[in-house]
Amino acid sequence: MGLLNGLFLVLVGIFLYINGLMIFTFFMKESFRTDTRYILFAHMLFVDSSLLVVTSLVGLLNYYRVAIPYEACIVLNLVMMWLEFCTPLTLVAMCLERYVAVCKPLRHAAISTPRIRVVGLLLIWGLGCVPALVILLSFAALVSVERLTMRVMCTVDALIVIEWQKYLQIAVFKFYFLLMSMVIAFTYVKVAAAARSASGENRKSSTKGTRTVALHAIQLFLCLIQLLTPFVDMALIKISVVIYIYIRFVNFIMFVITPRCLSSLIYGLRDQNFFQALKHYAVCGLDKKAQPDASHFRKVELRLPLI
Repeated sequence: MGLLNGLFLVLVGIFLYINGLMIFTFFMKESFRTDTRYILFAHMLFVDSSLLVVTSLVGLLNYYRVAIPYEACIVLNLVMMWLEFCTPLTLVAMCLERYVAVCKPLRHAAISTPRIRVVGLLLIWGLGCVPALVILLSFAALVSVERLTMRVMCTVDALIVIEWQKYLQIAVFKFYFLLMSMVIAFTYVKVAAAARSASGENRKSSTKGTRTVALHAIQLFLCLIQLLTPFVDMALIKISVVIYIYIRFVNFIMFVITPRCLSSLIYGLRDQNFFQALKHYAVCGLDKKAQPDASHFRKVELRLPLI
């Protein structure tokens, strides 16, 4: 168990370091700060890092069997649920942005204004909080005052008072899963069709767009599976705490770390502009060969954004 906990902390540390470096790189370049897709990417990094910090805190509290006030556990669960939905919603927004860039390039500038970006981010956070609010309202209508004064082990079923709340939560999750899957499928089909009909440089851009949307679809699928893992955890914790800890660790690797590593693959390695800047700041600017060329960024702004 000690080895498992150590491995858990190492993975968390590596993940937060990589995300922190990418966020730092984003803020250091104006060309990134003014590009819609990089803004969405940085937003996803922030959400992922916040989610990892909160889930790690809850995991460590469970590992060391630390009981906390019930109100604190409620807040932690609501924050986790909120962040868990913000990640796939951000992925959907990124796919829609790629769809407009590839299929409707003349309208791409219209969605790249600061006002539209702010509205888009607020919409992501607003839609992300709806499931948490639904669960909170059902919980508030059923919980007793005496229960709120207790100190408990903070588990995923802290907001479940009676059985039908589970079915309500599953229904909300399925609705979001269906809606987001439909949007991803739509953007993939449209971008793939554009790739087949394009030629030259546009064909190259469209083909890369198709691959990016496909990777986002895999990422979204893993994130949405993560939304269903709490129901497995609820059943396992009643059987054995040891099994619960091991399975939760596996879920953490498969459905928290893995989809977020894809973010590094998609933008940290495949995107040459970001990769050059990332290499430069990864070595504290000591490698002058890795320094991004400012003139290259100016040329990129004049043509269709590549992926």
